[in-house]
Amino acid sequence: MSANGAERALSGTTLCAGEASGTLLVLAEPLSFWGGTDRKTGMIIDTHHPQHGISMAGCVLLMDASRGSSSSSSVLAEQLRAGVGPAAILLTARDAIVALGALAAAELYDTHMPIVLLDAAAATALRRNAELGDYSAGVLKSFARHISVRADADGRADVVLAYPTDHTH
Repeated sequence: MSANGAERALSGTTLCAGEASGTLLVLAEPLSFWGGTDRKTGMIIDTHHPQHGISMAGCVLLMDASRGSSSSSSVLAEQLRAGVGPAAILLTARDAIVALGALAAAELYDTHMPIVLLDAAAATALRRNAELGDYSAGVLKSFARHISVRADADGRADVVLAYPTDHTH
């Protein structure tokens, strides 16, 4: 338990090392960064995606995997350089295109966005947290106030959800 409320820790496997925190954004469907997101703003611009119009900037993104073009890695790297990319990405399947984007941003721009592979139980726990959340102005706001991701180079990764004191699980 933190000084301001309860915490829940989940474990995963590091795909790209780094440390970040933000609000949880659970994608309802896979997303292509190339053509599906705006490289200058981090907004989801794919008009067929159920979360069209939502910004990924600074969010901890949960998705099963990406969809589409290998050019997605360059768009993700550019978003990270511009400061409009996700703070971290949590996946349920290995995704070389997403990982390549994060690795390119680390090498070229010294920007280290963690990518973590979660098992089904951990992903379900996060989705359940999101279902308890608040959809305000079309944006899913997580029940947890704060989600921290720490992905170490040795392969161990931790995802910590912090809950307000009056809303524990």
